[in-house]
Amino acid sequence: VQLVESGGGSVQAGGSLRLSCVALGRTFEINYIGWYRQAPGKQREFVAGIAGSGPISYADSVKGRFIISSDIAKDTVYLQMNSLKPEDTAVYFCNWVTTFLEGHWGQGTQVTVFS
Repeated sequence: VQLVESGGGSVQAGGSLRLSCVALGRTFEINYIGWYRQAPGKQREFVAGIAGSGPISYADSVKGRFIISSDIAKDTVYLQMNSLKPEDTAVYFCNWVTTFLEGHWGQGTQVTVFS
């Protein structure tokens, strides 16, 4: 499987972006899908996640601003990011975890928020 993220870019603070992550050639059942981000000089951190059975979780820093959703028929997960802040600047990665708890990562997409 190959995970391909898209939708990143540069946006002014207060703006919005919608990230997409498509799983090309998916043959596995999904246990969990998550979005993570990594800013320069910092560790990768959890942003949002959706379990195969439906429960959704968000990092406190993005709660109320970001929305994760999925269209499994299209093998795609989305991250709608609203009210963006400069501190949201990072490379965003999607991670798909199979029911055998094998994780697959995308290559990342850059999000830059300027004030």
